[in-house]
Amino acid sequence: MREPISTARRPPRRARLLVAVVVSLCALLGAVRLLAPATGGAKGEPSGIGPQLAFLRAALDDGAGEEAQELFPEGYFFLHVLYGLSWVERGMRAPETERPGALREARWALARLDSTPGRAPFSEDLVPSYGVFHRGWSNWLRGGVLALQPAGRRDPAEVRRFTADSAELGAAFDASASPYLAAYPGQAWPVDSVVAMASLRLHDTLLPATTGPRYGKTAERWLQGVRGRLDPRTGLLPHRVDPVDGTPAEVARGSSQSLVQRFLVDVDPDFAAEQYARFRDRYVVSPLGLGPTVREYPRGLDGPADVDSGPLPLGVSLSATVVTIGAAQVHGDAPLAGALANYSELAGLPVRTPWTKRYAFGLVPVGDAFLAWSKTARPWVTPPPSPPPANVSPYWRVPLLSLLLLLGAVPWLPALLRHIRRHRRRNLPAGV
Repeated sequence: MREPISTARRPPRRARLLVAVVVSLCALLGAVRLLAPATGGAKGEPSGIGPQLAFLRAALDDGAGEEAQELFPEGYFFLHVLYGLSWVERGMRAPETERPGALREARWALARLDSTPGRAPFSEDLVPSYGVFHRGWSNWLRGGVLALQPAGRRDPAEVRRFTADSAELGAAFDASASPYLAAYPGQAWPVDSVVAMASLRLHDTLLPATTGPRYGKTAERWLQGVRGRLDPRTGLLPHRVDPVDGTPAEVARGSSQSLVQRFLVDVDPDFAAEQYARFRDRYVVSPLGLGPTVREYPRGLDGPADVDSGPLPLGVSLSATVVTIGAAQVHGDAPLAGALANYSELAGLPVRTPWTKRYAFGLVPVGDAFLAWSKTARPWVTPPPSPPPANVSPYWRVPLLSLLLLLGAVPWLPALLRHIRRHRRRNLPAGV
């Protein structure tokens, strides 16, 4: 006669059952995040952007900008500018009657860029004042604020400021021996000048002159200078250059290339298409068959991690991977943008409430800002380009889904094995 099961053994069984259910549900949720659309393309709004921006505004009000400044030199600036740009992108997708809210938030962010904390890391003595990083990103957001307003009803003061800042940037490029202006004293990164040049193209789109693009010749000279100073190893814009003559000082890197590819399409679409093809071929990888992701250094070359790249597991930069979502979208590369976004939904561990959405439990709000900005990306100046040939396998999810299936099944294996053993014992012949 079998002994009754001890009540002391029931809690452990229940605990194991609870763990198995939780693990399986987590695996199922991961599979859903891999499969559900995570980008909105050129017109649609990605799911969760509103709650993401709600979380970011609350975080900014609680001092997230100041905390980000302690992590890297442009932390305060980047968190505010990306928040403002994401609102511009969201407003551009909304009917005109629903744009005032987006315009209000974008203006709020823009005002923080001009504040003492927003300017603190930058030198007023540079040309242009406060350097090309501060002035280029600020001018791009300022143009976005104007783009949200009907052409005949734009704020005159904002138009004057955008015109004056664009003129200062244009004059700095025209007077420079290098296509790359300084962001800090004695330091220049090409990506910063790409953003600034895109803002001049945006100026000519928003405020067209009867005599033709005001900064057309400036852009032509700039492109000629850039083509003559490409990184010899990759044929891409280098990560860092000599601040005097613009000669390459460091190989092209994913953390800056992902931004370059995002903005270059609004400077010169044809050149951008060439550069994007090179970037995608040399930096987009699937380590261990799991991906796609973006390397910090080109295939065949490894290098140290720094504040721009973040940690580099297997050579992959998480920041470059996130920002490349936006680069892929502006180039019409929907397969890559969607794959990177789905990968981020899985690896980013998003937490959703009825009002907010945050990634990595909200511990690094600047990462949330980059994701929101990247998932809403589209060209502001040029029409959406023709999609490049897809380079992402339609089966890229299979290895990750297999791992999730295994993860969800493992907690049930002991119970399954016990069931099999009991079944065999019951079917043994009598006396065996």
